Amino acid sequence: MNHFSRRDFLKLGAAGFGALLLPKIKLASANLPDFPTGENLGRLFATYDVMAKPDIGSSVVKTLYQDNVINIYREVMGTTDLRYYRSRTWYETDEGFIYAPDVQPVKNIPNQPLATLPSYGDTPGFWAEVTVPYVELQLDGAAPKSPLLIELMTPPVILPLRFYYSQVLWIDGIRTLDDGTVQYHVIEKHGSYGDKFWADARAFMPLSPEDLSPIRPEVPDKKIVVDVTRQSLSAYEGSREVFYTTVSTGALINNEGQSVTGWATPIGDYHVVNRKYVSLHMAGGSESASGSGYEDFAVGYTSIFATGGVALHSTYWHNAWGSPMSHGCVNMKPEDSKFIYLWTQPAAPYYEGVYEQAGYDGTHVQVVE
Repeated sequence: MNHFSRRDFLKLGAAGFGALLLPKIKLASANLPDFPTGENLGRLFATYDVMAKPDIGSSVVKTLYQDNVINIYREVMGTTDLRYYRSRTWYETDEGFIYAPDVQPVKNIPNQPLATLPSYGDTPGFWAEVTVPYVELQLDGAAPKSPLLIELMTPPVILPLRFYYSQVLWIDGIRTLDDGTVQYHVIEKHGSYGDKFWADARAFMPLSPEDLSPIRPEVPDKKIVVDVTRQSLSAYEGSREVFYTTVSTGALINNEGQSVTGWATPIGDYHVVNRKYVSLHMAGGSESASGSGYEDFAVGYTSIFATGGVALHSTYWHNAWGSPMSHGCVNMKPEDSKFIYLWTQPAAPYYEGVYEQAGYDGTHVQVVE
């Protein structure tokens, strides 16, 4: 079964690809792609094979590539690829079966663009969530600033710039193109290198202050328990469990298959949520697509609870729940991380989209094994 990612593509460079290289930048389309029309869709994280059966040893029906969008008809249980994941879940597609950890479950829900920007603070603007499989970006500026964007836009290997389903961004501008397409001016408020973009407005669902209002803020005795053995998270109000989900904590091996110890989610009973961001640009290590580090744009619903920026946060780059996958954070499904973000204390104000405090007054987080 083939696993070939965008980062692998960048690492191999020009020597290994010949005719696959793009000689010059292809400008982003002003319009959304024609995605499949099914209710449940999947976006591929990289290059993977569709199999005849839900079995990694089955015959290959077809090879699909990064950001291909497919129909998903149902989940089935099959074999697990223990080289990478623990999951036994596969998706049935139009042409066969594909391993679920390799696919982001997405929807295609275009939105009616706003005519004017609402104002919730010092300047007009609003938070918005991507509700289509992906949207192509036009860089607003002469040159990229982010290390990842610089690498993606440096010849001879040039890849399109995209935001993906469930990412959360700040919208601070609107324009209409000659063909009538409405675009939003899109930025990352927190952690960004300063890159700004234009993108099709239909890709973004506005989030109002009510959409981001706290959940049961009157309850004082809240606690989160993360179990790294079970790869699970539970939320408690007093002694009552009110929420449970599977997660992905710190990885045990790196992309080269080598054992690592520095990525473990820190065990302890002393953690608290003390920094929260509606959306945060995350980077670590070399901050390069081809290096040993990572860089992730617009990570939604981030709740930091431990030294070094260890956080509970949304994830749009894997679907391997129940398998350790992170550099120490607790990766969560987008809808789960949103609940935790709104449920935990302290609450972040809407316009700023951030709350940072010292001390131990936030929601208690216990990490056990």
